[in-house]
Amino acid sequence: MTSWFGRNKYAASTKSSASSPIAASAPISHDLEQNLLHLGRLFTDTPDLNIRHIPPRDTGERASLVYIEGLTDKNAINNNVIKPLMNRTDGLAIHAVSVGRMAKLREWAPITSAILKGSSILFIDGHSDAIMLGTEGWPQRAIEDPQMEASLKGAHQGFVESIEQNIALIRRYLPHQELKIRNHQVGRRGDTRVGIVYLADVAHPEVLRELEERIGQIDVDVIINTGELAELIEDNPFSPFPQLMLTERPDTAASQVAQGRIVVLVDRSPSVIVGPSTFTSFFQSVDDYSTRWSIATFMRMLRFFAFFVAISLPAFYIAITSYHFELIPVKLLLTIGEYRGSVPFSPFIEAVFMEITLEMMREAGVRLPAPVGQTVGIVGGIVIGQAIVQAGLISNIMVIVVAFTAIASFILPNYDLVAGVRLIRFLMMIAASLFGLFGIVVSFMVLTGHLIALESLGTPFGSPFAPLRLSDWKDTLVRAPLWTMTKRPLSTRAVQSTRQGDNQPEGDGK
Repeated sequence: MTSWFGRNKYAASTKSSASSPIAASAPISHDLEQNLLHLGRLFTDTPDLNIRHIPPRDTGERASLVYIEGLTDKNAINNNVIKPLMNRTDGLAIHAVSVGRMAKLREWAPITSAILKGSSILFIDGHSDAIMLGTEGWPQRAIEDPQMEASLKGAHQGFVESIEQNIALIRRYLPHQELKIRNHQVGRRGDTRVGIVYLADVAHPEVLRELEERIGQIDVDVIINTGELAELIEDNPFSPFPQLMLTERPDTAASQVAQGRIVVLVDRSPSVIVGPSTFTSFFQSVDDYSTRWSIATFMRMLRFFAFFVAISLPAFYIAITSYHFELIPVKLLLTIGEYRGSVPFSPFIEAVFMEITLEMMREAGVRLPAPVGQTVGIVGGIVIGQAIVQAGLISNIMVIVVAFTAIASFILPNYDLVAGVRLIRFLMMIAASLFGLFGIVVSFMVLTGHLIALESLGTPFGSPFAPLRLSDWKDTLVRAPLWTMTKRPLSTRAVQSTRQGDNQPEGDGK
């Protein structure tokens, strides 16, 4: 007699036929026993596959429910599927089930895919189709504060690993009928769901088509996180600058969609892709629009200044002390000479040694648990810095330069941009050690040309500076008052350029 869970009977049959080819796209049979045997051959070595047999009622109709434990909601299965089926009074099993999403499947390929994604499949004896029941319920974490994009005045909600919840978070900010979602499947084995979110009457159709074509051309086994997808669809993967912005804040994503950009969500990833992006968009923070425009403008300028400091200050120190010491004031030159008199290494070796030490401490602080990581960063920096200076290996001036450079890089709000800055800083140091200030100037010229040549989904990455678009300068180096931003940025190529009317406040200042 077959047990209710019936796993032994069909599991035994899988071993004898594990090596036989299986036509996954073949239609299912109307015979329940044949379907369960074929199911066992498809799912070999799958101990978490459950087959629940429903006892026949007076009509004699037999049914079996198949699902993978851990990917389904047990309460939904027990209360909305199994109990109604066991208490049904007619011969139509499907009428007794009460779940929100159901579909009829006739082939094994979609049945297998549905089971692996958390759905339950109901096989009914005498029927040549199976019923797919939406009973997904895999483990999920609660919505929490974003870890990488902290905000003082913004919302304290971040994306999670469920694409359904992430779409709902964006819809909370944009409950409009023009907000559209296009679904794609990426990966031959992982079959990852990718959702493209945009405003149909605002986003440019060519940008949307370009993005869909790039996603459609991806041929990989599985996409694990958003960063992998961004690297596969960006214009220039060899550039140190990210051409697509990643964010884990729903308010930031909704704001970008309202401006005419497109957001790409990846299932099982707590961050989303925003494109097309520009170089200046990586200096923007959600707090810029929650504070007064004058304060936000000061912070913007501070970030741009910090960017240039972070990539060029060690290189400038190397060039000045190695080639152009005549540019240093005499008192400062004497101070530098006093501290460097006992250092056996050149300024370039000093800078490289300190930068590598800083990068190791930064990486150690990230990988270790939070309390231990903070201790390593603070204690390690103080102890190692003081010990190196006392040992005469590094001068005090170099420690100050490296510390100031690290602080400048911490000001930048985007992690991907900071990672690119760290790489560019080493290249600038090499150029300065070889050619002095001339090498720094040439490096900046090459860097500027590279930024101008970059594109993001076919849109100039250097906009609004190259090409020059003065109307977009209201939200670049400065953050103009919100009531002056009546037009969407030209870099988004939005179909509808107007995003607000005349909202200048009435008062003495008008």
